[in-house]
Amino acid sequence: MKTYRIASIPGDGIGKEVIAAGVEVLQTLAKLESFQLDFEHFDWSSARYLKTGAYIPEGGLEKLKTFDAIFFGAVGSPDVPDHISLWGLRLPICQGFDQYANVRPSRVLPGVTSPLKNGEAIDWVIIRENSEGEYSGSGGRVHRGLPEEIATETSVFTRVGVERIHRFAFELARTRKRKLLTLVTKSNAQRHGMVLWDEIFYEVAKMYPDVKTDRMLVDAVTTRMVLKPESLDTIVASNLHADILSDLAAALSGSLGIAPTANLNPERKFPSMFEPIHGSAFDITGKGVANPIATFWTAAMMLEHLREPKAAARLMKAIERTTEEQVFTPDLGGVHDTRAVTNAVKRAL
Repeated sequence: MKTYRIASIPGDGIGKEVIAAGVEVLQTLAKLESFQLDFEHFDWSSARYLKTGAYIPEGGLEKLKTFDAIFFGAVGSPDVPDHISLWGLRLPICQGFDQYANVRPSRVLPGVTSPLKNGEAIDWVIIRENSEGEYSGSGGRVHRGLPEEIATETSVFTRVGVERIHRFAFELARTRKRKLLTLVTKSNAQRHGMVLWDEIFYEVAKMYPDVKTDRMLVDAVTTRMVLKPESLDTIVASNLHADILSDLAAALSGSLGIAPTANLNPERKFPSMFEPIHGSAFDITGKGVANPIATFWTAAMMLEHLREPKAAARLMKAIERTTEEQVFTPDLGGVHDTRAVTNAVKRAL
């Protein structure tokens, strides 16, 4: 029987609660299928940072390389500045393991009500460049505390980085029914990096004549998502733009609590990382009401990546049965807690 080694990093806040629920559901599913899951848990978190001065211990990334996948909760704490927590844990894994393709599907699950009148038309996949762009870390500060203090933040776009994410986007769009790919850009204002972004998109498009394309500025696509959701399908955007748009997509789909994410190294030279989109949500931490649906959907994406499509489909059907029965946590207007939703999905499996 095939055994997959999974590194579990619950992290901060509700990450600990939803990852525990996700592991429980995955273990239930594995017993019903023809594989095993061997989880190893890592205490990499803001609590560890405050105690030791580091999120990731020495040699941690080398150890992480030996796993088949990474199941990640969230990072972020009121006690640690956001830029320290992000650059201390999530980004070293994403960039260190070249997880350059961030995939975020959005659709309104059965039983869920979108805030949009025509929200049932939402069926999108947002592909986020995940290794450079606005999150390259290039820049600095000088003359700190003085009137002439300067801070620079440089977006870095490389031909290699841009070409590979566009190629990935076209490949994914080709597998979807509508075969439509929307390029999101801001090349009217960002006349160097994003002009390169646009140019390479159209170079790559020539290799995919079966995929229809269109192009929109990032500000304009937000209105299109709200007013004409049926006009979009697959979307490719830079690191920052897709980060923002995918949160909007999750909210329009009903809640950030149902939105999944995959951070992929498509060439499989390194393990890929799977995380729900909602973050650490310290306002509800410890109350037992965190929505685990995003984590379960994320787990289904992990199973797809591990080449277990039958199990992934089974999990998605169980998720959809649970939402159709409206076993909802408060973020979806329900009265159930994390335990009740987890139990419902286990029953549906």
